[in-house]
Amino acid sequence: MPTDAVGPLILFIALLLTAAHLLGYLFARLRQPRVIGEILAGIVLGPFVLGRLPGYVHVLQLDVAMQPKKAALDLLYQMGLLLLMFISGAEVKSLFQRQERKQIAWLAAVGTALPFAAMMLLSPLMPLNWFMGTRANRTSLILVMSIAVSVTSIPVISRIFFDLKILHTRFARLVLGVAVLEDIALWAVLAIATSLAADSGAPPRKIAVHIAITGLYFTLGLSLAPRATKRISKSRFNVLAGNSPVSYTLLIAFAYSAAAALLGVNLVFAAFLAGFAVSRKRLGEALETISRFSFAMFIPLYFSLVGYSLVFDKDLSLWTLVAFLTGACALKVVAVALGARLAGFRGLDVINLAVATNARGGPGIVLASVAYEAGIISAAFFTTLVLVAILTSQAAGAWLEFVLRKGWSLLPGDAAESVAAVVEDGPQKIAA
Repeated sequence: MPTDAVGPLILFIALLLTAAHLLGYLFARLRQPRVIGEILAGIVLGPFVLGRLPGYVHVLQLDVAMQPKKAALDLLYQMGLLLLMFISGAEVKSLFQRQERKQIAWLAAVGTALPFAAMMLLSPLMPLNWFMGTRANRTSLILVMSIAVSVTSIPVISRIFFDLKILHTRFARLVLGVAVLEDIALWAVLAIATSLAADSGAPPRKIAVHIAITGLYFTLGLSLAPRATKRISKSRFNVLAGNSPVSYTLLIAFAYSAAAALLGVNLVFAAFLAGFAVSRKRLGEALETISRFSFAMFIPLYFSLVGYSLVFDKDLSLWTLVAFLTGACALKVVAVALGARLAGFRGLDVINLAVATNARGGPGIVLASVAYEAGIISAAFFTTLVLVAILTSQAAGAWLEFVLRKGWSLLPGDAAESVAAVVEDGPQKIAA
């Protein structure tokens, strides 16, 4: 990159970061997911708003050394994505609870498997060419679409629970328990989808070997690798863990990613498993430090660059967006409602569980990013998936707040003081 192009690039990154934090704070004050404000920052500073102004483009020199600048922004984008998945993997492990296993199993099995299977069956009736990416891999596309209608957001829904002061309740434990199981299963499916896309046109034997390697990586990453990491972490010969726990914790993520790169496994999936392998007992403070810095810089930049990448042109169909949003919500809500009924819930409890698990949030956006980067989906469908993730997250937060303000219980037995706190003081704000 030319030296005179570095300054304008740093200025543009500073503007992105500042706008992401300011709009994120504004949306948090409005009781909306912070991530929506961060994405909006990228849209405002991107080609479809300020990018239309010649003066803005000239001052920031956005049309100078475009390829090197794109490479630099892509690196920041990938770092934010990997750190988000690493932290999410660590949160998944800490959120997993053994209580209410039977109810969580019903909600996860029916609420996830049913919409996934329904989309697999309905996909041949849809205009797949409109959704198709550059790889033109039909199987990968169908798998991604099936994940898109099934996924539940852990980061966004947990933030909503925290804001509403209900994170300690049985309702929150059930929803997060379901989301944990969904994330593990669906990220494994996404890893297979990206493997298939990467091997498009390859012999069936090579594709089968690649899928088998991905499955083996997944199994070892969830079973043997965390045990080995735990042993290495507490070894008295591990000087790095003792002197620089943050560096050692990041090294775990890099080691997982390096192994995945050598085996041809998706790096995002590797980062998720790396977070799952980290011991919070020994490396909790290091994880907290990494999390604070990531949410201060890399993750807001990632979401703002997602907004910057959104495509609002003639290829984006409003009717397709409405149809996919309606269909995805209907499949997920009906499936979770059925699972809730089988688990023994009735009435408003069923609706609350169904609406909360319909929030796609961060995982829905990550799914769109990974699938688009892998050439599985088109630019227009990438924008559709991001908008679906945003709208379903808004709907979940608005519904839960409405229920609490009405003085209704989310589930029988949940603490009544959660309702009183929301009615009297309003939801608490979080910095992340």
